[in-house]
Amino acid sequence: MSIIALKIPPLIVVIVIAVGMMVINILWLPGLFSYPFNIIGGLILALAGLASVVLGLITLRRAKTTPNPFRPENATTLVTEGIYARTRNPIYLGLLLWLVGLGVYLINPLTFFGPLAFVLYMNRFQIRPEERALKELFGDEFETYKSRVGRWM
Repeated sequence: MSIIALKIPPLIVVIVIAVGMMVINILWLPGLFSYPFNIIGGLILALAGLASVVLGLITLRRAKTTPNPFRPENATTLVTEGIYARTRNPIYLGLLLWLVGLGVYLINPLTFFGPLAFVLYMNRFQIRPEERALKELFGDEFETYKSRVGRWM
């Protein structure tokens, strides 16, 4: 496992990327692009992201298992119900939707490198180590779930 894997809280990753997106927006091409629904579109995506995070956390709580991204080996149950029947990572998907919503709000195409960076980082340093831990814990049950439900959607 990489030294970086499971070391930086996903929320910190989102904050750093969001700040980077705002800096990019200020420094490169500010105000060059606009359309009338950027605030509404960004807000809708951000709220959808919030809903995904909340549903993910509620489902984990109901299953009485850990939401701690640093201790996937402490999972007591493989959660495949509710929102987890549609995405293996609803919390990370929600954070991604929030970043995409920020990009829509900022109306700067360069800011969309932020959500891309988030997906690449999370796949490599957070999700893959979590998946290895879940494979060790739940074996074929996790493999079957993984074959049915996408990592992000």
